Parts: sequence; structure tokens; C-alpha cells
Amino acid sequence: MWKSITAIGAKGTDDTMTKKEEIIPSSGNVFADIGLDNAEETLAKAEIASRICDIITERKLSQAMAARVLAVDQPKVSALMRGRLDGFSSDRLFRFLNALDRDVEIVIKPKSMNAKRGSVHVVAG
Repeated sequence: MWKSITAIGAKGTDDTMTKKEEIIPSSGNVFADIGLDNAEETLAKAEIASRICDIITERKLSQAMAARVLAVDQPKVSALMRGRLDGFSSDRLFRFLNALDRDVEIVIKPKSMNAKRGSVHVVAG
């Protein structure tokens, strides 16, 4: 992932302007790159929601059918499919995975020696 920063500066001796772009490599977490609090947890939640959407698509479920499977109304499925995750806790997303016949395994282990603090990762099997 890359993010771009555009700076505008004068070119030569005339008054024309040119754009200069500096490419800054992403950290791998867009939420951290834009400065959101709880960026790792937000990324994990987005990855879980993405997997739920993939399963719904793989099963060729309509939003109405998915709503019945997930025990929610269709507008909630629409919000989920559009990445609007404010109304969805991680726990609720785990229940959705269970309803879609997926096991959720949470592994807690010591942080890597190089890391400043623990982290959250989603691994789909």
C-alpha cells in the first residue's frame, strides 16, 4: 500500500506551477496511516467483515437471505456489505461467522520480541 502527498512548487523562472509528489510507503494499516485510534482493532474488524461478505457472496445469498441466516434485518446486511461497521462489535461479527458455519479461533500468545506492544491479526483459514 502507498499513500501520496502532493506538494505544489514553482518551476523554473516563469510563474507556472508544477506538482511534485512524494510517495510514502504505507504501514500496511490504512487506519493507522490516517491516524485513527485503535487502528489495529479497526483493521481486524474490517478484515472479519470482509470475510463475512466473501462467504455471503460465495454462497450466492441475497441480502435478505443473509439477513435470515445472520438473524438481523436486511439493512444491517447492507451496512455490513458497504463497510459501515459502526453498529457491529467484534463479538457480533464472530457470531455472524458462526451462523455462516465458520469456527472462530482466538489465539493469545506473547508478543514478538521486536514489537513494542502486542498486536491484533486476522488469519482466515
